[in-house]
Amino acid sequence: MSCCCAKRKLITSDKTPQAIGPYSIGVSVGHLVYTSGQLGIDVATGNLVEGGIEAQTRQALEHLKSVLEAAGTGLDKVIKTTVFLKDIAEFGAMNAVYAEYFTSEQPARSAFQVAALPKGAAVEIEAVAVIPCDCEKDDHDCDCEKEDCCH
Repeated sequence: MSCCCAKRKLITSDKTPQAIGPYSIGVSVGHLVYTSGQLGIDVATGNLVEGGIEAQTRQALEHLKSVLEAAGTGLDKVIKTTVFLKDIAEFGAMNAVYAEYFTSEQPARSAFQVAALPKGAAVEIEAVAVIPCDCEKDDHDCDCEKEDCCH
C-alpha cells in the first residue's frame, strides 16, 4: 500500500452554510476528513434556527452530516467531535439531541463552554471522520494495493 497522505482536498456542499471567512467547511487528507465547526444556521435565511439549544444542535448535526457526505463518509465514521457551548448548563439538552445522531460506536468527544460563538449561537460542533476505502473488501482480505485504499 502506498502513502496517500499528501493529497489534500477541500470539501464543498450546497446543503450547508458557506464559509463566512477564509476557511473551508471541510478538508480531507488521506482517509481522514476534518470539518469546520457547524452552527445551527438555516441555509435559506442565513439566520440561526429558532428553538434554542435543541434546534441549533439538530441543525448543526445535519450540516455536519452534509459535509461528511460530501467528503464520501458519514456520521457513523466519525472518530472525534468537539462541541463548543455558549452555556455549559445546556450540556444535557445538547447531549440528548447529540445521542439521537450517534447511536452506536460513539466517537470520542470534548465539550467546552466558550465566551461567545459566531452569530450568538448556542452551540458549534466540529468533527474528524474516516473516509472508507472504496475497494469493498474487509480489512483482513484486502490486497488491492490501490493508492487510495485505507486497509
